[in-house]
Amino acid sequence: MDAVIVTGGSSGLGAAVVDAVLKTGGRPYVIDRQAPARDGVPWVECDLADTRAAEQATRKAIEQAGGSVSGVVTAAGFDVPGALDDVPGEVWDRIVAVDLLATAAVVRAALPALKESHGTVVTIASTLGIKAVSDATAYCAAKFGVVGFTRALAAELAGQVGVTLIIPGGMRTKFFDEREERYKPGPDAKLNDPGNVADAILFALQQPAGCAVRELVIAGETETSYP
Repeated sequence: MDAVIVTGGSSGLGAAVVDAVLKTGGRPYVIDRQAPARDGVPWVECDLADTRAAEQATRKAIEQAGGSVSGVVTAAGFDVPGALDDVPGEVWDRIVAVDLLATAAVVRAALPALKESHGTVVTIASTLGIKAVSDATAYCAAKFGVVGFTRALAAELAGQVGVTLIIPGGMRTKFFDEREERYKPGPDAKLNDPGNVADAILFALQQPAGCAVRELVIAGETETSYP
């Protein structure tokens, strides 16, 4: 495995992907607002809610990698749950910008390099990208969008770039930490280890030329967000 760009690679699932790439001898390049937890991992500081900045950051990461990348993993994402009329418009828009629009922006900027390497794009949706729930209009809109975007992208890039859609259930990360208590998983919640999801992502990235893992749903065996 060569260079892999990981958005949101400083925490949560993204950090687990960085660790997994390093374990296989690959070279992760992080795009995030904060520096990676691991020392020595190259990164580009970027607020991914700014899609043009996300494109520029992607091109910069590719330059850091010497112009060649074999994979892109769009792991950045966040949510602020609440009823539609309770979530401020700018917050609602930011959720969609980070979770959906930045996904497309980063992939768009990376396509020339990925086509040259016949690399792989791995997008991260959610079980809430295929199952709608209350008080999550922005997150569901964004993640349903990631599902549609990725399926269309796979058709568009067939034979040129591998495209994999990952649909994870809830994971044991800091994703839920800043939520109101009513929106946090309970103490008995069956959340998955993000390392398990990262391993599945690496599996997709390591497929041989001509073979693509199109979609994977990965959740704790008894977690309730899927099906």
